[in-house]
Amino acid sequence: MSSTAGRLAAASGLVGCLALSLAACGGGGREYAVPKEVCGVGLSEKALDPFLVDGEKFRTVGGSLVDTGKKTWGRCQIEVDDWLVVDLTVEMNKKLNDPMDDLESFRFVNRKKIPALPFEGLGAVGDRNAMVSTACSSPDADFLSVQMNLSTQVKGDVTRRRKDLEAFAADFVPRVKNALGCTA
Repeated sequence: MSSTAGRLAAASGLVGCLALSLAACGGGGREYAVPKEVCGVGLSEKALDPFLVDGEKFRTVGGSLVDTGKKTWGRCQIEVDDWLVVDLTVEMNKKLNDPMDDLESFRFVNRKKIPALPFEGLGAVGDRNAMVSTACSSPDADFLSVQMNLSTQVKGDVTRRRKDLEAFAADFVPRVKNALGCTA
């Protein structure tokens, strides 16, 4: 085989391997659209973005967080390609549940108080979750607790993830209150 033919064969082989490896990756990226509302609540895609993983299909599982009928709670999950990404729970309460209380410690790994919420309330953040309790004057309750839990599918730096959880909580909880018609 001539040296030119050998170089062409090697180049063809390299291009073939590269094409196969790219095909095996499935193209990657996010091939889904994020709706303006999830679980009955308006959504900021920017606030949710750090937790969204690459995939083809975005969907929610569970009911509305705010149209709970006679129940005092609602739960909804966000999935990408049938993998849980974010688990959201809303509870209506007659008393303010402090996320830093010893009774709530089981929810967290490395729990820290959220130092400043942009609204009245108490919050805590862990490595994969956050909980915020705030006033919500309504016929069914006086207070509201919102819990946000991330699956292990959400990777990345823990410090960054915790900051992103705080930002998501600060954005999402007022949207939940609005959707519930809270007057306080």
